[in-house]
Amino acid sequence: MNYSRKIIFDARWLGPHGIGRFAKEIYDNNESFKPLKLRSNPASPLDPFKLSLYLAFNHKNDIFLTPGYNPPLFNFKKTIITVHDLNHIDVEHNSSYLKKIYYNLILKRACKKVPIILTVSEFTKQRIVEWANIKPTKVYVVGNGVSKEFNRDVKPFIYSKPYFLIVGNRKKHKNEISSLKAFKLLKTDEYKVLITGSASPELMDYINNESLNDNVHFIGPQTDSELASLYKGAAALVFPSLYEGFGLPVVEAMSCGTPVITSNVSSLPEISGDAAILVNPLNINEIASAMNSIINDNTLKSELIEKGYKVSKHYNWDIVRAKVKDAITKMHNK
Repeated sequence: MNYSRKIIFDARWLGPHGIGRFAKEIYDNNESFKPLKLRSNPASPLDPFKLSLYLAFNHKNDIFLTPGYNPPLFNFKKTIITVHDLNHIDVEHNSSYLKKIYYNLILKRACKKVPIILTVSEFTKQRIVEWANIKPTKVYVVGNGVSKEFNRDVKPFIYSKPYFLIVGNRKKHKNEISSLKAFKLLKTDEYKVLITGSASPELMDYINNESLNDNVHFIGPQTDSELASLYKGAAALVFPSLYEGFGLPVVEAMSCGTPVITSNVSSLPEISGDAAILVNPLNINEIASAMNSIINDNTLKSELIEKGYKVSKHYNWDIVRAKVKDAITKMHNK
C-alpha cells in the first residue's frame, strides 16, 4: 500500500523474541515502512528525549510507528505507539521505581495524546483504557502471530518418558514453581517435566528439597524449531502464569497440536478460548488435577488438540499485518 506520507518505523526493536519478533514480522513484510536511522537503545529511559529531537529535525511531517513502548515527547498527532502489556504497572514484583516513573509519566502521557495505540489483546486494551483514562476507540487490538515453525506437521521431540513442558523465563509472575508443586502431587515416575531455559535458585531449591532431580530437567535455550518439536512431543504445556498481555506459548503449543493447561486470569482465557484447561494459578490442587486429566483422559486430550488447532488459526502474522495497515490508514484519514 502506498501512503501520501512516509511511515517511519522504529526498526531498532527488531529481534527474534517478544517485541523484537512482533517488530520483525510487521517490518519485514511492509515496503511502505522506512527504518528510523537513530543509533540508540529504544528500551533506554532516555530514548524518548533523543527520539523526539531526531524526529523533529528529520521527520517533522512523517508518521512515526514504534512497535515498542518508547514514545516521543511531542509531535504526538503523527505517532502510533504499541503497548504490549502493563506488566510493570500491574505486577508489583516485576517492576522498579524507575520503570513505574517511566510508565506513569512518559508512557501514560503518550497514551493520552497519540491518536492511535496498538495492542495485542482485549485484556490489555481494557487495562490501557482504565490506566490512562482514555477512549477505547483509539486503542486497536492487532493481536499476535505464530511463526511458521509451529505447525501440526512438526516432528515430536522423543524423550525417555512422557513429559509436561514448562516454557518461560524464570520471572516470578510466570508462576513456574506452582507447576512443579502440582507435579509433585501427582506422585508419578512415569512422567517427567522439561523446562526451557536455565535454572533459577528458587526452582532448584524446590527441586532439591523435594527430591525431584530425576524427574525435572532444564534443557537450556531453544530455537523456534527446537521449541516446536518440544511442544509436539509434550503431554501438555503447563502455563499457569499470573499475568500475560497475550501469552504466546499458549497458541504456539496449540499450533503444534499440544494440549494446554493455563490460567483463568489476565489475557489467557481470551487467547485460549475453549481450547485449554483453565485453572486458578494459585490453586496447586487445581493445576495437579488438570495434569492428571491429561494423563488419564485421552478423549479430553483429543478434544483439546482439535480445538487448539482451530483457535491457533486466528493468530497469524497476515492478520496482524492487515490490522496494522488498517490503523495506519485511519491515521492518514485523521
